[in-house]
Amino acid sequence: MNWLDVLGNVLLVLGALVFAAGALGLLRLPDLYARISAITTASGLGISLVILGVLALEPGVENAIKAGAAVVINLATSAVGGNALGRAGYLAGAPLSARTQYDELAESRHPDAVHPDAVHPDEF
Repeated sequence: MNWLDVLGNVLLVLGALVFAAGALGLLRLPDLYARISAITTASGLGISLVILGVLALEPGVENAIKAGAAVVINLATSAVGGNALGRAGYLAGAPLSARTQYDELAESRHPDAVHPDAVHPDEF
């Protein structure tokens, strides 16, 4: 067993552990937005580790090009997909956790709402 086999197996196990942590976050986190964050982070890092692990087990220029493209595409689509899911949940009215201190997007939904950190004109 050479060092690439060991590296490949370690990366595969690390990828599986990242997915397990994401699954735990899906079950334990308090609201939709935190759960989406856990899943998109786990998918971005977990898939990348698994792909790199497979590349270490089957090295080659052709496989490296495919792995690089797969990692880049996955990172781009998971970020965009997570953002789209979060926005859709927000617009559908998914409740925020009680620990959320303020809602930065409330102003776009309710123009008369004031952000708690906003500076009022009469405070100058």
